[in-house]
Amino acid sequence: MIRTATVTVTAAAVLALVGAAPAPAAGSVAAANDPVTVQLTVTGPAGTVFSDEVTTTGHTVSPLTGGAQLCDGTNGGANPEPGATPTAALDDAAQQNAFTWDGVWYTSFDDYLVTQIDGITQTADEFWLISVNGTATPVGGCQFLVSDGDEVAFTWTEID
Repeated sequence: MIRTATVTVTAAAVLALVGAAPAPAAGSVAAANDPVTVQLTVTGPAGTVFSDEVTTTGHTVSPLTGGAQLCDGTNGGANPEPGATPTAALDDAAQQNAFTWDGVWYTSFDDYLVTQIDGITQTADEFWLISVNGTATPVGGCQFLVSDGDEVAFTWTEID
């Protein structure tokens, strides 16, 4: 009987951990979908592709071929309120600065896998890593909320 109770508590604890929403970005998150200004840096294999401040909100993003999708932090139930995200910042920068990005939309994750920026396409050995304030995001770029002043990076990364 005790063993059954322990298994039930353990299963409940695992379900609670698996269902827990990821923590928002460091710093104070802006009120629901207020514009925020982030420092966005895109670094490809040959160096910097883009580096500047970008003011963004969570919004429908439009990759080159992936089809427009909402990208406002509420994706996959990650956050209860919408806000700016790394992928929304990339989308705004691309539209305002004449470069493109592309990605594969995964319905099961309600998010994109960014596969190409400025013509640089992922391979079996390299990909675009998303980080905020120097830390890789624990969820996709449409699920992670960014705050005013955050440093957002899309970095060409070799798989070890």
